Amino acid sequence: MQDLIDRFKSGDTRALARTISLLENEDPQNEELMKELFYRTGRAYVIGFTGAPGAGKSSLVDLVVKQLRAEGQTVGIIAVDPTSPFTGGALLGDRIRMQEHALDKGVFIRSMGTRGSLGGLAKTTKDVVKALDAFGFDWVVVETVGVGQAELDIMHVADTTLVVLTPGAGDAIQTIKAGIMEIADIFAINKSDLPGADKIATEVEMMLDHQCDRMQWRPPVNQVSCFTGRGIPELVESIKKHRRYLTDNNLFLPRRQERLRAETLEIANHKWRQKVLKQLELPGKVNELLDRVVNKQTDPYTAAYEILAHVAANQSKNNF
Repeated sequence: MQDLIDRFKSGDTRALARTISLLENEDPQNEELMKELFYRTGRAYVIGFTGAPGAGKSSLVDLVVKQLRAEGQTVGIIAVDPTSPFTGGALLGDRIRMQEHALDKGVFIRSMGTRGSLGGLAKTTKDVVKALDAFGFDWVVVETVGVGQAELDIMHVADTTLVVLTPGAGDAIQTIKAGIMEIADIFAINKSDLPGADKIATEVEMMLDHQCDRMQWRPPVNQVSCFTGRGIPELVESIKKHRRYLTDNNLFLPRRQERLRAETLEIANHKWRQKVLKQLELPGKVNELLDRVVNKQTDPYTAAYEILAHVAANQSKNNF
């Protein structure tokens, strides 16, 4: 393990790939890895691309990365693809769309399957973002799976979230339904070379007008085309403008600090849940309490408190 960490710190991309594999597979050693990497994080700026399937997110990411690379910036990319509920496999086709960067040492692309997670991201995406950050990339780009109305997890990972829409797909209405309006820092109307792009841009602007009294930052609406390259420099400038806004208004660090607090509580909740579930495997008080609820001899709330007290007492004896 120490050899892997040393190679990672020296900038070995194979060590980075191996580290990500351990994190994805939830290897027993991954906690030790994350403890080591944590203190190297916090330098990369994280951009999230979300939107409906077929909106052209991968192609857009490809062009944005190309623009950042032209400025001498390094980029780590996480592309999340859906995992089949039948075979357990994932297409992981985003690398095909980003082949131009395959030999670029300043770009690292990692495709991830969702493995049953909802919300547009894989369960271990946050850890992989940290790995890319700790490795030293200037930017980390996360492209969500494209699941539509459940795709809100990205707001807990990205510093700037782009919602990608396309003309003629009813995306503006879907945006209202999904609540994505609230998480978008920037709207990108992709395929703007097609008819209807102006219409959808106008619809989004109208929706933003209705929200303007509650907004400190009004998300810009950028029309872009991956086919012609139109609007890509302006889109990258919008990302940078949002980054400056967060910094100038003292929002950047507080947001990240709040995320770290929430993540720590998530880990604590997950660990506690594991301890409770472990008690289910043993004959004893927890199963007895559950049986009492089933038989209407006690209520779920009373039983829940007793289960928590029992597990806590058990762990105190074992010093956790």
